[in-house]
Amino acid sequence: MSGIAVGAPRPGSTGRRHGGGGSWWVLVRAWVAGLAVLAGLALPLALATPAAAAQGGTFAYVANTLDDTVSVIDTATNTVTTTIPVGDNPLQAALTPDGKRVYVTNFGTDNVSVIDTTSNTVTDTIAVGSGPRGVAATPDGTRVYVTNVTSDNVSVIDTATNTVTTTIPVGDGAVDVAITPDGTRAYVTNLFDSNVSVIDTATNTVTTTIPVGSFPQDLAVTPDGTRVYVVNGGSDNVSVIDTVTDTVTTTIPVGTSPLALAITPDSAFVYVTNVLDGTVSVIDTATNTVTATIPVGTFPQGAAVTPDGTRVYVANTTSNNVSVIDTASNTVVDTIPVGTEPFGVSIGRVPATSVATCPPGSPLTGGGFQLTGPPPNDLTSRPVDDSWEVSLTNQTSEDITFTPYAVCADITP
Repeated sequence: MSGIAVGAPRPGSTGRRHGGGGSWWVLVRAWVAGLAVLAGLALPLALATPAAAAQGGTFAYVANTLDDTVSVIDTATNTVTTTIPVGDNPLQAALTPDGKRVYVTNFGTDNVSVIDTTSNTVTDTIAVGSGPRGVAATPDGTRVYVTNVTSDNVSVIDTATNTVTTTIPVGDGAVDVAITPDGTRAYVTNLFDSNVSVIDTATNTVTTTIPVGSFPQDLAVTPDGTRVYVVNGGSDNVSVIDTVTDTVTTTIPVGTSPLALAITPDSAFVYVTNVLDGTVSVIDTATNTVTATIPVGTFPQGAAVTPDGTRVYVANTTSNNVSVIDTASNTVVDTIPVGTEPFGVSIGRVPATSVATCPPGSPLTGGGFQLTGPPPNDLTSRPVDDSWEVSLTNQTSEDITFTPYAVCADITP
């Protein structure tokens, strides 16, 4: 017998989504016993270390600039579930498309912290340029683009190795970056040049530069890929760029000193934070006019929309909290205390994860999972060191239990 299958019993860590029940430890014991019978052997069941598990769901990651931490908000309950130490003066955060990692720019230490969302711990730190601020992941998750304000360039991180593979010169004071849904272009705001650099991500070179308003800050591409909205902090307006022609087609007046914005998944509305007004302007993209103004906390900065488009989370820097806006009524429905001077917010679906681990000294030789309920199309199973990891990204699947098992080298005499 070349190997045995082991699992790790732990209440609540079965990888179960909503309904279903039963002990997967019993399932694994039965499975191992069946292998032993087939082999004509009486195998002892190896003990495994407890399984690591993440419940999964939609979470907001908030960078607290003066705390040097990231607050993790469970959007189902609007409570902070954990606080993660990172580098000095974290400003922005970006989840990878698979929801497994968060990249956080640390302005004060010129690096990027990489958070594993399963454990909510920093697993890597990447040196970048001087004064990193903006961060965005490509749609395929293979690269992360980081703007460096004081070195006037963009660092490109390979997410497979977490190393900087190239550095792209842009304008003066590179503040923020947004990537088109097809991943072919990255748009970068240059604060002191009052323009936007357009990067071809195939060659990582600047192909054109677009004049916008005064002191452009954050920007975002509509999910349909047709437009880029740019916040101009010095001229109290928003420039709208047509991505086909890379020209500004209209300018929309908003509140005083706008800084950040977030676009709903249907591309219908843009939410703009106005720092000195303590408000959020709501732009209807069909008319490019402000249709509502929402009071929030003091000095609102970062904003992010939930994947289902029902809520917007706004970081209020001097209130040390996050306002939750209901997009149906455009009213604040909750306020969540976080760390000191929250700045950037990133929201995404974090996969539910369960891991079966091999005992010490018993190398992993394979693995799999038991599945009950309707088969999801986004269940992944893979080896990780001496463990077998199973993740479910889709948070709408009901009555699913996914139970990992690890096949380990037999270390019995």
